[in-house]
Amino acid sequence: MREIHQFVPVTKAKNNFLEIIRQVEKEESTVAVTKNGVPTVVILSMERFTGFLETLEILADEETMKSLRRSMRQARQGKWVREEEVFGR
Repeated sequence: MREIHQFVPVTKAKNNFLEIIRQVEKEESTVAVTKNGVPTVVILSMERFTGFLETLEILADEETMKSLRRSMRQARQGKWVREEEVFGR
């Protein structure tokens, strides 16, 4: 998981909002805005936000998680499927 790259007080965030937005877009960074020294909101790119939503959707799907756990268990046991078997090459 990626970390928060910068913590910015709310007053500074208000005064430099456009600059923060540009930074987040350009660097794919994550900025936490603090209020009285406590992080209260996070600013992140739309791409990263969409990725989080997709991850949550996967984690909430019982069948997908069951399949994923089974695959991980099989991988730990060394039960791999060759690429040719999957893609028929």
